[in-house]
Amino acid sequence: MSVFREILNLLRRDDLMSQALRDCCEMLDLCQPMVRRAVDSLRNADTAYAHDDIHKLDKKLNAFERDVRRKVVTHLALGNTADTSSGLALVSIVVDIERIGDYSKNIVDLAAAHPLRLQVGEHEAEFGPIEQAALELFDRASAAFKAGDANVAREIMRSHKTDVSKRWRAIEERLVAGNTTLGVADGVTLALYGRFLKRISAHSRNLVSSIVNPVERIGYSE
Repeated sequence: MSVFREILNLLRRDDLMSQALRDCCEMLDLCQPMVRRAVDSLRNADTAYAHDDIHKLDKKLNAFERDVRRKVVTHLALGNTADTSSGLALVSIVVDIERIGDYSKNIVDLAAAHPLRLQVGEHEAEFGPIEQAALELFDRASAAFKAGDANVAREIMRSHKTDVSKRWRAIEERLVAGNTTLGVADGVTLALYGRFLKRISAHSRNLVSSIVNPVERIGYSE
């Protein structure tokens, strides 16, 4: 049985656990502009214009993650054992949100290292839809998590596998095999960027898996 019903019940309360859940939602609100601006700085600008801002936001996410853990542990230590499952779920969920921030930081660092905006040449027709799918999946996952929408959660979990993971693997294999006309700088940058996007999509999938799965299966198929 999904643990998410217990998590949603936290919103009716005013205690450390409800504060921890609200912190997770605030983290998602911070992550959304981070992801978009990081991608824009790599793909549409010749400078990593958002570098410093994203690094500052990443530090805020790290502080939120520590605070969520502290609140959950303190709440459970006070003897509220009925909230153990939801507490464990929140500790897992907050890691996925923080990781999305980390990968946004990785992308903007990549933009700072790459001399100009990333052009992927012959791979654009295949890669563009993967990139768009990963960004949309995160936006949808954020909204689905806040709403507790199980149907959308299942769609996101399927879409990550078919529209991002499987499609990116095909491009990645060609890059590794040297079957590309991209130069070294663009080829290496695309390989790293695609992997970062895939991980953002995977953590988005993990996030919404909490809506349909028991705590021990968060991050796995339903």
